[in-house]
Amino acid sequence: MQKWKKLSQSEIRQRIFSALSENVDYYNENIIGLPASHLDDKVFYQNAPFLEDAPYLSTLIHNPNHIGCHTLGESESFFRGTQELEKEVIKVCAEDILHCDSEYDGYVASGGTEANMQAVWIYRNYFLQEKKAKLNEIALISSSDAHYSSAKASNVLQIDFFKVKVDENDRSISKEAVHETIEEAQSQGKKYFIIVANMMTTMFGSVDDVSVYTDTFQEKGLDFKLHVDGAYGGFYYPFAKSDNDLNFSNPHVNSITLDAHKMLQAPYGTGIFLIRKNWMHYANTQEASYVEGQDFTLIGSRSGANAIAIWMILMTYGPNGWFEKTLVLNHRTKWLCDQLAEKEIEFYRYPDANIVTIKAEYLNPVICKKYGLIPDNHKGPKWYKIVVMDHVTIEKLELFLNEID
Repeated sequence: MQKWKKLSQSEIRQRIFSALSENVDYYNENIIGLPASHLDDKVFYQNAPFLEDAPYLSTLIHNPNHIGCHTLGESESFFRGTQELEKEVIKVCAEDILHCDSEYDGYVASGGTEANMQAVWIYRNYFLQEKKAKLNEIALISSSDAHYSSAKASNVLQIDFFKVKVDENDRSISKEAVHETIEEAQSQGKKYFIIVANMMTTMFGSVDDVSVYTDTFQEKGLDFKLHVDGAYGGFYYPFAKSDNDLNFSNPHVNSITLDAHKMLQAPYGTGIFLIRKNWMHYANTQEASYVEGQDFTLIGSRSGANAIAIWMILMTYGPNGWFEKTLVLNHRTKWLCDQLAEKEIEFYRYPDANIVTIKAEYLNPVICKKYGLIPDNHKGPKWYKIVVMDHVTIEKLELFLNEID
């Protein structure tokens, strides 16, 4: 497929300023109906010479609103230039990274929590509208290691949440555990299921064997929709382990979340929601009739600068550059694991992940705080994690290791 190409800095700059020129110009056009404007120029200086070479900062100042879902067609035409770059981001993520060979929709969300909630919202409405399900007949299912956004979606959307137990040592879900969870849900009258599978959990970096879910639900003849939470792993795992089934090549995967403000190092507020075509309409808010193209998103108005930040990063690296970066982090993580093994310190690392979780009994809490290790629970932790990001060099890891001798 390979539509994702690396661009030079001059090409990136040219594309972004060209896109901004297609957006509304509050200074030179007689625009008086929009409840919006550029950033306040009494506070944010807009004539600094360096802005000519700062496309992201210039986009922030122009303040484009990317409300809606632009892959559906009609959107707010005032911001059509930068919307096109957001559509390119969605294209790269869906096709080049997550192997979608059919039509899809998507948008840059505020983060993984919103994107996960968007999926649950869509599937809840699908079951209500198409299956005539009652609200108390719908269940949300994910592993006990899943991100708290599942619990939040359950609360906000008023559907019951059931957790699948994980193995304490390898963090995996089993067919037996899924079976037990289904039985518990069915005993409470649940008939329709929304599954959130993990592409690297935030605490352990563990990845669900998605076939454990799909095989069990199919064997039982149950109605389910499957969403993949790749908020942490979406920009890492497909490069560290290209042969996986947590992408759109798997016909059971209907939607996926990614977070650009984690591994991609974009500014906070840059999640991504992707879904197969003909599903976004279940989230349409028709009351937003004053919005050109209406609004199909949970967030509504959102900064177009966030989409531009993602686009810039993807085009700066290209696929080969991003693979190389992932490879470096993978080798650095392996080095850390080798050192811990040498010291006979018990730890967990999912194969190819860049998260290493160490049993709390081997660590001094003072040292953990000094080096910013994150516990699984601040009240009586059992594990502390190290996340090998770009800034986590071997030199920094050595300093930590020397203090836990």
